Amino acid sequence: MEHSANVLDLNLLRRSCSSCALNELCLPAGIGRDDLTRLDGTVRDKRMLERGGVLYRDGDPFKALYVVRSGSLKTFVQNEAGDTQILGFHLPGEIIGFDALASDRHASQAEALERSSICELPYAQLQQVTSEVPALHRQLMRVISREVVEEHRHLVMMGRQQAQEQLAIFLKSLADRYERLQRDGAALTLTMSRYDIANYLGLVVETVSRLFSRMEEMGVLEVNRKAVRILRPDLLADLCRNGYPAGSRRNDAS
Repeated sequence: MEHSANVLDLNLLRRSCSSCALNELCLPAGIGRDDLTRLDGTVRDKRMLERGGVLYRDGDPFKALYVVRSGSLKTFVQNEAGDTQILGFHLPGEIIGFDALASDRHASQAEALERSSICELPYAQLQQVTSEVPALHRQLMRVISREVVEEHRHLVMMGRQQAQEQLAIFLKSLADRYERLQRDGAALTLTMSRYDIANYLGLVVETVSRLFSRMEEMGVLEVNRKAVRILRPDLLADLCRNGYPAGSRRNDAS
């Protein structure tokens, strides 16, 4: 049987937006069943990316928004000298591609951190549906607003004086996003490298490695390569606020 290349093939994917486990985090959140059916019709076949696979590149024409269905991706920019700046890490249920809305071309590159699946939302079709479904338009605006808030949080995090505070905020944010996915927020899998984390936080990789070791010594974390378990969320919260645990001296955690 031949399947359309333009719309979601329910037999191939075995589930649509309405039955997807991520629908409360993604565009379907808060819209009715009939409208969900219309949204289903705009979603193209799920794309698979292997680790290191590129979803779009800086300068590519804007064609679609993309929902991370499984796995994780990073977005980054690179200058002519080859220097890279990580912009963000993206988990299931999160939408990427908004960087192209202003100029109709992507201003960053999106790359898979692990084997990942992506739902593609062709923007022209999505615009048509959102113009006819007010609830979907409102949800799209909420998603865009959420992206702006995340960018603001990143800027605030970059402005922190304490490197320990920056890393703590990063881990706490990741734990919160895990919990939105109904995962154990205390058991993180860092699919990004230590170098990527350091780059994202504006630190050097040696500092990040040292801070992970210090947080282990403090009893905040248990680290086994990419697996990080948060043992003391209360101490992690202290580090997010102050860069050092309550009751300790600032110089002890600098």
